[in-house]
Amino acid sequence: MGDRVYIFDTTLRDGEQSPGATMNFQEKLRLAQQLESLGVDIIEAGFPASSAGDFASVEAIAKQAGATVQIAGLARCMERDIDRCWEAVKSAQNPRIHVFISTSPLHMEYKLRKSPEAVVEMAVAGVKRCVGYTPNVEFSCEDFSRSDKDFLCHIIGEVIAAGATTINLPDTVGYAQPAEFAALCDYVIKNTKGSEKVIYSVHCHNDLGQAVANSLAALNVGVRQIEVALSGIGERAGNAALEEIVMALQVRKDFYGLSHNITTEKLYPTCRLLSMIIGRPIPLNKAIIGANAFAHESGIHQDGMLKNRETYEIMTPQSVGRTQTHLIIGKHSGRNAVQQKFESLGYHLTSEQLNEIFTAVKDLADRKKTLHDEDLMALVQQEIYRIPDRIRLRHVSVHSSDTGGMPPVAAVLMDVNGIEKNGAGFGVGPIDALFNVISDLVERTPELEQYAINAVTGGMDALGEVTVRIRDKGLSAIGRGTHPDIFVASARAYVDALNNLVKREEEGERLHAQLETNPA
Repeated sequence: MGDRVYIFDTTLRDGEQSPGATMNFQEKLRLAQQLESLGVDIIEAGFPASSAGDFASVEAIAKQAGATVQIAGLARCMERDIDRCWEAVKSAQNPRIHVFISTSPLHMEYKLRKSPEAVVEMAVAGVKRCVGYTPNVEFSCEDFSRSDKDFLCHIIGEVIAAGATTINLPDTVGYAQPAEFAALCDYVIKNTKGSEKVIYSVHCHNDLGQAVANSLAALNVGVRQIEVALSGIGERAGNAALEEIVMALQVRKDFYGLSHNITTEKLYPTCRLLSMIIGRPIPLNKAIIGANAFAHESGIHQDGMLKNRETYEIMTPQSVGRTQTHLIIGKHSGRNAVQQKFESLGYHLTSEQLNEIFTAVKDLADRKKTLHDEDLMALVQQEIYRIPDRIRLRHVSVHSSDTGGMPPVAAVLMDVNGIEKNGAGFGVGPIDALFNVISDLVERTPELEQYAINAVTGGMDALGEVTVRIRDKGLSAIGRGTHPDIFVASARAYVDALNNLVKREEEGERLHAQLETNPA
């Protein structure tokens, strides 16, 4: 079996299916770069046959990927899916086709409306078509945990004979319990012809809160690939969390005796990048990466920590990319110090990007006494990793009072498609006033679906991080803004969402034109 565990990340595919976690083209490429830097072995970049947009992003990720990471695309056991998947991933230096079919009696009868014999035929035909393109083929038994164990041995044996090299055993609906799941995996591995030729994998969902536990239990019976997502995002209650799996193997190496290729010091920066992209703050009590994961309030705990950190900490903050001490970056910091700081956080900036972020750091340092790592990560996402702006905010002024004599009023100066515009207006509250004025200036009034404020760090001078989600003409978009002034952060977030909405409309028009030109 070996002691190496392969980390298969599905944040860009299954993770993006999480409600509200949609990413645009540039964000997917940026996150794929970070996942490669993190050290994941396989990136499942998307489901190419599902949409023209998914195909385009998978193809672009495949082209930019290096030699150390495999790029996988998902496909059903259908010729069109498989052909489309290969077209998307073939540019990668290490491409993989991940093909699946349902194997549980429930799915075969009601979803596929196929007999077990027909399902086996489809699976074998699908794998053989994949092998015609690449020897790197993964086969998944959808709804594995509710499938008949002897049927599983039969169909898996057939697809191994057809050329599959990785066999995935998913707990698709999060139904299994650890001991039960491990026993089923063990039975299949021991009773399937050809098991010694393949790597077994698991993909566990978290509907009953067992995704990580089930994944780890499977390792004890010979599984050597774990399918995960950053922060556990994914369909319904999500997937097994990458950072939890990796740190369990790291901290309890005495128990598992297994190794991985993840650079654990990049876990927090990577999860933080995802958080900023999808506009979801990391919960305070989130294992490994939450703000409270290394916080100690109990007097007894604090006393123990002062005497010996190991009394109440089983890992260090530094081991996952969090720092206790802060390299002070401020208005007196030099360009080289700023560059080194961002490199330590996992951001490798070009000279042009460094110039841009250096100016932004100086500007923020004039407003905020101490810049924390979280401030800098928020800043680089806001200033560097954003889509080009059609709409640019220049100045904001807000007046509000609790006297009731006059409603809140906002004034805004901004550029819209290169034209300077300004206006003022009222609202029920100051944020409402701001959004009303901006909507008037851009001449569109999207529905506001979500508005959330989060403090990036502690302290009275903490950066405010605002996330908004808007919807217009059937499309939704997320925007983020950061600033010490919460009104400015709110305006930035709303404008960012409008820019993202325009970008999504343009991508839709471009892909529609491509489909009309080339329907295949």
